[in-house]
Amino acid sequence: MHLRLVAFRVLLAVGILLCLLPVVSAPMALAAGMLIALVIGNPALDFCMKTSRRTLAFSVAGLGAGMNLYDVLHAGAEGIVYTIIGIAAALAMGALIGNRLRLAGDTTILVSVGTAICGGSAIVAMAPAIRARIEAVAMSLAIVFVLNAVALLVFPPLGHYLGLSEKQFGLWAALAIHDTSSVVGAATAYGEGALENAVVLKMARALWIFPLALLAGLVMTFRFRASKSPLPGMKFPWFIPAFLAVAALFTWLPALSGVADMVFFAAQRGMSVTLFLIGSTITLSAFRSLGWRPLLLGLLLWLFVAAGSLAAIQAGWIG
Repeated sequence: MHLRLVAFRVLLAVGILLCLLPVVSAPMALAAGMLIALVIGNPALDFCMKTSRRTLAFSVAGLGAGMNLYDVLHAGAEGIVYTIIGIAAALAMGALIGNRLRLAGDTTILVSVGTAICGGSAIVAMAPAIRARIEAVAMSLAIVFVLNAVALLVFPPLGHYLGLSEKQFGLWAALAIHDTSSVVGAATAYGEGALENAVVLKMARALWIFPLALLAGLVMTFRFRASKSPLPGMKFPWFIPAFLAVAALFTWLPALSGVADMVFFAAQRGMSVTLFLIGSTITLSAFRSLGWRPLLLGLLLWLFVAAGSLAAIQAGWIG
């Protein structure tokens, strides 16, 4: 056990250092992390999960340095109709599938919200609002991480096969891939135009976490108003307003363009480190612990969202 821990720490340190190099792409980082976890396991699982959440937050916030604030707000306003329709359809389909599979309500809600909005961030924000069980949160996060890994590796070649433009692929990635990290990774592999569109649209979509979590909290408060136990506080992902703040700073101060380029580059490398750490959490035990019904819910709902959004993009309904 001691030798395995030492070996893992060495590989982890080497992997992180390599991910700082521009030659290491996002898919390569994720695949390397998964390879290590599947071959020797992960004796530092808690450390990797906590660290990946921190690096994700700082990296996404830093990506704001490469975005124009007005573009983010414009994307949110321009896509508000299909965003509302898409989120509502995903939540409704998730409820339907979860009911047919006889899944617990908290598991169904968390997987559905994670698929509809932005993966792990939405799950973490929603969990305390609905008083979700710890095992339901862990299960939902594991499902999202597994499907994120699949999406990161499958979406870019599939997009090329379908002949999607960079703008179309960026839109599809933002709508159909769960976590911001995997959206960025897939879009980065597809092209700079895809990355710009994907991040802007994903950030605009992620802003819906807060009102939905707040609404869920109000509903739960109403349902349990007779309970003496207080409703736990919601953990709002601070990287969303931080992304907007960084974008605003460099949008309104164009003289800092050189600094913006450095911050954006650092954020991109930080995202590769994040994906490497996330990959290292996908162990054999994680696959075994999923169970087939929650995983089936996540898979069917993901296919519904991916196929529906792709059809809408190709038909010219959104874009």
